[in-house]
Amino acid sequence: MTKKKDDKQAHVSVVNANSLQFLEAYINNPSPTGFEYPGQKLWLDYLKPYIDESFIDNYGTAVGVINPTAEFKVVIEAHADEISWFVNYITPEGLIYVIRNGGSDHQIAPSKRVNIHTESGMVKAVFGWPAIHTRNGEKEEAPAIKNIFLDCGCTTKEEVENLGIHVGCVITYEDEFMVLNDRYYVGRALDNRVGGFMIAEVARLLKENKKVLPFGLYIVNSVQEEIGLRGAEMIAHRIKPNVAIITDVTHDTSTPMISKITQGDLACGKGPVVSYAPAVQTNLNKLLIETAKENNIPFQRQASSRSTGTDTDAFAYSNGGVPSALISLPLRYMHTTVEMTHKEDVDNVISLIYHSLLNIEKDHDFSYFK
Repeated sequence: MTKKKDDKQAHVSVVNANSLQFLEAYINNPSPTGFEYPGQKLWLDYLKPYIDESFIDNYGTAVGVINPTAEFKVVIEAHADEISWFVNYITPEGLIYVIRNGGSDHQIAPSKRVNIHTESGMVKAVFGWPAIHTRNGEKEEAPAIKNIFLDCGCTTKEEVENLGIHVGCVITYEDEFMVLNDRYYVGRALDNRVGGFMIAEVARLLKENKKVLPFGLYIVNSVQEEIGLRGAEMIAHRIKPNVAIITDVTHDTSTPMISKITQGDLACGKGPVVSYAPAVQTNLNKLLIETAKENNIPFQRQASSRSTGTDTDAFAYSNGGVPSALISLPLRYMHTTVEMTHKEDVDNVISLIYHSLLNIEKDHDFSYFK
């Protein structure tokens, strides 16, 4: 880890040129829910120099393991899948109607370019929308699932099918990664492949700094979070961890049209977010907060009410109860193609997870009564 020379706050930079190159390739690679396997291979290839072994479960959750023979098991986890669309109906005129695969936002779809995934490769298409000239004098109709449609340049259903497109083909946006103003990472699917990137960077730091952990560390990149935490549910029962630290994104509420009264006061650039929720184990959460203070890592707090809406809930309520906590990365414009996160927040999430692992002891007891 190196320090930036001209930074008054002496921010510690973690992401290096090689890892940034991986992040760009990883974000640009499509990994829609249920079809995550190409991205999982990319992730494991990057992770392998820093782990002892790895495995993939039947649905594609990828796991790297350090100290696989240790009885006490600690998980650090993110999810790999991105929101997308399914082909749902092909009209006689060759237009395609869609349904969601995860929480895709219908309002951003019109005029977007997409890739339709087929067995013979990608097919390009666009979300069409009536020109403004044709809507004059009439009540504006907002984009909705019932009226957004894809045009792949065909004029009949048969032409569409001859391209290899059928009902059930998955669709992803083609927008790609960039760095904005040397301050923000921008792209689609930062939710939550940036999480997979961050936990891989934790493994890299452990290896490069020659840290020996007194427990088994399971670096988990789960599938199918966007449709109900399904991958985390499956892998939690397979690993049976003693502790789980989850990382995901949360909303930057400093941009317009978001109520801080209901969503909390969180912003990019102000550090990782620790959550308070029934699934978050209090003593483990205290360890995260104390670690942040010890290492001068800025952090924010969030109340998550009944559930966190993340894989934290799946791990916490598995196997009779697993002490679990959530470290979130502030994100602007979630579930769009221009998701934004601050570079320093990414560094600080990596650092917080890394230092927290160094503060967990063998057979660490997080119980409330001892």
